[in-house]
Amino acid sequence: MQTDIGEYIVGAYLKSIKGCDFVDYNVRIPGGGLRGLSELDVVGLDLKNNIAYLCEVTTHIRGLMYGNNQQTVEKIKQKHEVQKEYAEMMLENFPKKVYMFWSPYVPVGYMTEHLEEIDSLELVINQDYTACVEEMKQLASENTNDLGNPFLRVLQILEHLR
Repeated sequence: MQTDIGEYIVGAYLKSIKGCDFVDYNVRIPGGGLRGLSELDVVGLDLKNNIAYLCEVTTHIRGLMYGNNQQTVEKIKQKHEVQKEYAEMMLENFPKKVYMFWSPYVPVGYMTEHLEEIDSLELVINQDYTACVEEMKQLASENTNDLGNPFLRVLQILEHLR
């Protein structure tokens, strides 16, 4: 599966801001069958601090929506369960696991209220998503060397335009 630009944004953040040594995209649960169809959009590993980041990324520019509000929240909950299942199977040596949901635009109200109720899921949505991109723009403006991610490279080009 081709990596989406939204996934590259999250990978760039994990690598450049969170200090992950390894970032992978579209990671499938091993074992094949229906279970193997589930995937994690972005996984980042900070080997120095033994932290695993497991990220679901939804880049719906007109607003997060799968059917209706209730279906959307349920779908995110299901994806979060896949994150936890993968972490239990594959990342047992990482004492700290951070489960994240990234989306640039989640309508405020029912969805944000119900997503915030998922205790172990860190939301990087709306203004928090924007703040993360701003943080990477600052980093891009201070560097000219290749930072190893296509999104960061685009930010560098934009920040260094004359």
